Amino acid sequence: MAKQQPTTVEVKILDKEYLVACPEEARDALMQSARHLDTKMREIRASGKVFGTERIAVMAALNITHDLLEQDTMSGEATSVLKAMGTKLDHALGDNSDT
Repeated sequence: MAKQQPTTVEVKILDKEYLVACPEEARDALMQSARHLDTKMREIRASGKVFGTERIAVMAALNITHDLLEQDTMSGEATSVLKAMGTKLDHALGDNSDT
């Protein structure tokens, strides 16, 4: 089976156009990612606290990464809590079935 050639997608971030190669099936995800990044960068620029496109991009990347790590940590904590609850339930059900 022949490998698909990536398509070139044009995304616009802070009024600047970028050409990005990606597989056709990832096009929508790339466009959504670019819109999200553009929104975050505009929020940072509008705050007036950070100047320069490069600095705005770094701050946006840090904020997005922080959000993702927080979600991952919360997900890990939720998994731990659910496992602990499952263990307690197993013990409780096991104890009840012995009586």
